[in-house]
Amino acid sequence: MNRNFQKELEQKIHAQERQGWVPKLLLHSCCAPCSSYVLEYLSQYYEITVLYYNPNIYPEEEYYKRVEEQKAFIQRFTKQQKGRQAVRSDTEPMEGRKNFYPIGFVEGEYDKGRFYEMAKGLEDIPEGGERCFRCYELRLREAAEYACRLKMDSFTTTLSISPLKNACKLNEIGERLAGEYGVEYLSSDFKKKNGYKRSVELSEEYGMYRQDYCGCVFSMRERERQKKEKGQK
Repeated sequence: MNRNFQKELEQKIHAQERQGWVPKLLLHSCCAPCSSYVLEYLSQYYEITVLYYNPNIYPEEEYYKRVEEQKAFIQRFTKQQKGRQAVRSDTEPMEGRKNFYPIGFVEGEYDKGRFYEMAKGLEDIPEGGERCFRCYELRLREAAEYACRLKMDSFTTTLSISPLKNACKLNEIGERLAGEYGVEYLSSDFKKKNGYKRSVELSEEYGMYRQDYCGCVFSMRERERQKKEKGQK
Protein backbone atom coordinates (compact mmCIF):
# COMPACT_ATOMS: atom_id res chain seq x y z
CA MET A 1 0.00 0.00 0.00
CA ASN A 2 1.32 3.43 -0.96
CA ARG A 3 1.53 5.70 2.07
CA ASN A 4 0.93 9.43 2.00
CA PHE A 5 3.75 10.53 4.28
CA GLN A 6 2.80 14.21 4.10
CA LYS A 7 -0.76 13.46 5.21
CA GLU A 8 0.55 11.31 8.07
CA LEU A 9 2.82 14.16 9.19
CA GLU A 10 -0.01 16.69 9.08
CA GLN A 11 -2.22 14.41 11.16
CA LYS A 12 0.53 14.00 13.73
CA ILE A 13 1.09 17.76 13.93
CA HIS A 14 -2.63 18.44 14.34
CA ALA A 15 -2.85 15.89 17.17
CA GLN A 16 0.11 17.55 18.92
CA GLU A 17 -1.48 20.98 18.58
CA ARG A 18 -4.75 19.74 20.10
CA GLN A 19 -2.74 18.43 23.06
CA GLY A 20 -0.79 21.69 23.35
CA TRP A 21 2.44 19.71 23.04
CA VAL A 22 5.61 21.05 21.38
CA PRO A 23 7.94 18.03 20.95
CA LYS A 24 11.71 18.18 20.69
CA LEU A 25 12.93 17.10 17.26
CA LEU A 26 16.42 16.08 16.14
CA LEU A 27 16.61 17.07 12.47
CA HIS A 28 19.44 15.60 10.43
CA SER A 29 20.35 18.10 7.71
CA CYS A 30 22.23 17.27 4.53
CA CYS A 31 22.79 20.96 3.65
CA ALA A 32 21.45 24.45 4.32
CA PRO A 33 19.34 24.76 1.13
CA CYS A 34 17.52 21.50 1.83
CA SER A 35 16.99 22.46 5.47
CA SER A 36 15.49 25.86 4.60
CA TYR A 37 11.90 24.85 3.89
CA VAL A 38 11.95 22.05 6.46
CA LEU A 39 12.94 24.50 9.20
CA GLU A 40 10.42 27.09 8.03
CA TYR A 41 7.70 24.44 8.19
CA LEU A 42 8.58 22.40 11.28
CA SER A 43 9.83 25.18 13.55
CA GLN A 44 6.18 26.23 13.92
CA TYR A 45 5.45 22.95 15.71
CA TYR A 46 8.73 21.57 17.13
CA GLU A 47 11.72 22.67 19.16
CA ILE A 48 14.42 21.62 16.71
CA THR A 49 18.05 20.71 17.07
CA VAL A 50 19.74 20.49 13.68
CA LEU A 51 22.36 17.76 13.38
CA TYR A 52 24.88 18.30 10.60
CA TYR A 53 26.34 14.84 10.11
CA ASN A 54 27.55 14.17 6.57
CA PRO A 55 30.81 12.20 6.39
CA ASN A 56 30.09 11.54 2.72
CA ILE A 57 30.91 15.10 1.63
CA TYR A 58 33.88 15.46 -0.75
CA PRO A 59 36.28 17.20 -0.90
CA GLU A 60 37.10 18.39 2.61
CA GLU A 61 36.83 22.08 1.75
CA GLU A 62 33.34 21.40 0.39
CA TYR A 63 32.36 19.88 3.73
CA TYR A 64 33.45 22.96 5.68
CA LYS A 65 31.82 25.29 3.17
CA ARG A 66 28.50 23.49 3.60
CA VAL A 67 28.62 23.30 7.38
CA GLU A 68 29.35 27.03 7.66
CA GLU A 69 26.47 27.76 5.30
CA GLN A 70 24.21 25.67 7.52
CA LYS A 71 25.17 27.56 10.68
CA ALA A 72 24.84 30.93 8.94
CA PHE A 73 21.38 30.08 7.64
CA ILE A 74 20.09 29.02 11.07
CA GLN A 75 21.34 32.27 12.59
CA ARG A 76 19.81 34.45 9.88
CA PHE A 77 16.55 32.52 9.74
CA THR A 78 16.11 32.63 13.53
CA LYS A 79 16.78 36.36 13.65
CA GLN A 80 14.34 37.01 10.81
CA GLN A 81 11.58 34.89 12.35
CA LYS A 82 11.94 36.66 15.70
CA GLY A 83 11.54 39.98 13.91
CA ARG A 84 8.50 38.81 11.97
CA GLN A 85 6.95 37.30 15.07
CA ALA A 86 7.33 40.59 16.93
CA VAL A 87 5.56 42.42 14.10
CA ARG A 88 2.78 39.81 13.91
CA SER A 89 2.17 39.99 17.66
CA ASP A 90 1.23 43.66 17.24
CA THR A 91 -0.82 43.36 14.06
CA GLU A 92 -2.50 39.93 14.03
CA PRO A 93 -5.34 38.65 16.22
CA MET A 94 -4.29 36.01 18.75
CA GLU A 95 -5.86 33.13 16.80
CA GLY A 96 -3.97 34.10 13.63
CA ARG A 97 -0.49 34.17 15.14
CA LYS A 98 2.07 31.47 14.52
CA ASN A 99 4.84 30.53 16.89
CA PHE A 100 8.37 29.75 15.81
CA TYR A 101 10.24 27.67 18.33
CA PRO A 102 14.00 27.65 19.08
CA ILE A 103 16.43 26.02 16.67
CA GLY A 104 19.67 24.59 18.04
CA PHE A 105 22.65 23.22 16.15
CA VAL A 106 25.13 20.41 16.67
CA GLU A 107 27.86 19.27 14.29
CA GLY A 108 28.63 15.59 14.09
CA GLU A 109 32.06 14.15 13.44
CA TYR A 110 33.43 14.40 9.92
CA ASP A 111 34.49 10.76 9.95
CA LYS A 112 34.89 10.31 6.21
CA GLY A 113 36.72 7.01 6.68
CA ARG A 114 33.47 5.58 7.99
CA PHE A 115 31.73 6.56 4.76
CA TYR A 116 34.38 5.00 2.52
CA GLU A 117 34.32 1.80 4.55
CA MET A 118 30.56 1.65 4.07
CA ALA A 119 30.88 2.31 0.32
CA LYS A 120 33.55 -0.37 -0.25
CA GLY A 121 32.56 -2.58 -3.17
CA LEU A 122 29.73 -0.23 -4.17
CA GLU A 123 31.83 2.47 -5.82
CA ASP A 124 30.44 1.84 -9.32
CA ILE A 125 26.78 1.58 -8.31
CA PRO A 126 24.79 4.39 -10.00
CA GLU A 127 23.39 7.22 -7.90
CA GLY A 128 20.12 6.32 -6.23
CA GLY A 129 21.07 2.67 -5.69
CA GLU A 130 22.31 0.51 -2.85
CA ARG A 131 25.29 2.74 -1.99
CA CYS A 132 22.94 5.68 -1.43
CA PHE A 133 20.61 3.53 0.69
CA ARG A 134 23.51 2.55 2.93
CA CYS A 135 24.54 6.19 3.15
CA TYR A 136 20.99 7.06 4.25
CA GLU A 137 21.29 4.50 7.03
CA LEU A 138 24.75 5.67 8.07
CA ARG A 139 23.49 9.19 8.64
CA LEU A 140 20.10 8.26 10.07
CA ARG A 141 21.70 5.88 12.57
CA GLU A 142 23.88 8.71 13.82
CA ALA A 143 20.77 10.90 14.05
CA ALA A 144 18.99 8.23 16.11
CA GLU A 145 21.97 8.01 18.46
CA TYR A 146 22.03 11.80 18.90
CA ALA A 147 18.28 11.85 19.47
CA CYS A 148 18.69 9.35 22.31
CA ARG A 149 21.70 11.15 23.75
CA LEU A 150 19.96 14.53 23.70
CA LYS A 151 16.67 13.07 24.99
CA MET A 152 14.68 14.19 21.97
CA ASP A 153 11.11 13.07 21.32
CA SER A 154 11.73 12.16 17.68
CA PHE A 155 14.18 12.42 14.79
CA THR A 156 14.00 12.84 11.04
CA THR A 157 16.02 14.08 8.05
CA THR A 158 15.83 16.78 5.41
CA LEU A 159 16.89 14.28 2.74
CA SER A 160 13.35 13.55 1.54
CA ILE A 161 13.01 17.10 0.18
CA SER A 162 15.24 16.23 -2.77
CA PRO A 163 13.51 14.92 -5.92
CA LEU A 164 16.55 12.63 -6.28
CA LYS A 165 16.11 10.95 -2.89
CA ASN A 166 13.90 7.93 -2.25
CA ALA A 167 11.47 9.01 0.46
CA CYS A 168 9.99 5.51 0.86
CA LYS A 169 13.44 4.04 1.48
CA LEU A 170 14.38 6.84 3.87
CA ASN A 171 11.23 6.28 5.91
CA GLU A 172 11.66 2.52 5.86
CA ILE A 173 15.17 2.88 7.30
CA GLY A 174 14.14 5.58 9.77
CA GLU A 175 11.24 3.57 11.14
CA ARG A 176 13.43 0.48 11.52
CA LEU A 177 16.03 2.49 13.43
CA ALA A 178 13.28 3.97 15.60
CA GLY A 179 12.48 0.42 16.70
CA GLU A 180 16.14 -0.26 17.46
CA TYR A 181 16.75 2.92 19.46
CA GLY A 182 13.36 3.43 21.05
CA VAL A 183 12.87 6.96 19.74
CA GLU A 184 10.15 7.96 17.26
CA TYR A 185 11.03 8.59 13.62
CA LEU A 186 9.07 11.37 11.97
CA SER A 187 8.20 9.92 8.57
CA SER A 188 8.05 12.57 5.89
CA ASP A 189 8.26 13.51 2.24
CA PHE A 190 9.19 17.16 2.41
CA LYS A 191 9.22 17.64 -1.36
CA LYS A 192 5.40 17.41 -1.30
CA LYS A 193 3.21 20.53 -1.31
CA ASN A 194 5.91 22.40 -3.25
CA GLY A 195 8.45 21.85 -0.50
CA TYR A 196 11.35 21.50 -2.92
CA LYS A 197 10.20 24.58 -4.86
CA ARG A 198 10.02 26.56 -1.63
CA SER A 199 13.54 25.47 -0.67
CA VAL A 200 14.82 26.87 -3.97
CA GLU A 201 13.00 30.15 -3.31
CA LEU A 202 14.44 30.40 0.20
CA SER A 203 17.93 29.63 -1.09
CA GLU A 204 17.63 32.58 -3.44
CA GLU A 205 16.08 34.81 -0.76
CA TYR A 206 18.96 34.14 1.64
CA GLY A 207 21.63 34.09 -1.07
CA MET A 208 22.75 30.61 -0.10
CA TYR A 209 25.48 28.56 -1.70
CA ARG A 210 23.66 25.78 -3.54
CA GLN A 211 25.83 22.90 -4.73
CA ASP A 212 25.09 20.98 -7.94
CA TYR A 213 25.90 17.46 -6.70
CA CYS A 214 24.73 15.42 -3.74
CA GLY A 215 28.02 15.56 -1.89
CA CYS A 216 30.14 12.41 -2.19
CA VAL A 217 32.98 11.86 -4.62
CA PHE A 218 30.86 9.37 -6.58
CA SER A 219 28.00 11.83 -7.08
CA MET A 220 30.50 14.55 -8.04
CA ARG A 221 32.03 12.31 -10.72
CA GLU A 222 28.60 11.42 -12.06
CA ARG A 223 27.61 15.07 -12.19
CA GLU A 224 30.83 15.97 -14.04
CA ARG A 225 30.17 13.19 -16.53
CA GLN A 226 26.62 14.45 -17.13
CA LYS A 227 27.85 18.00 -17.67
CA LYS A 228 30.45 16.82 -20.20
CA GLU A 229 27.78 14.91 -22.10
CA LYS A 230 25.70 18.09 -22.29
CA GLY A 231 28.74 20.16 -23.30
CA GLN A 232 28.69 22.18 -20.07
CA LYS A 233 31.72 23.43 -18.20
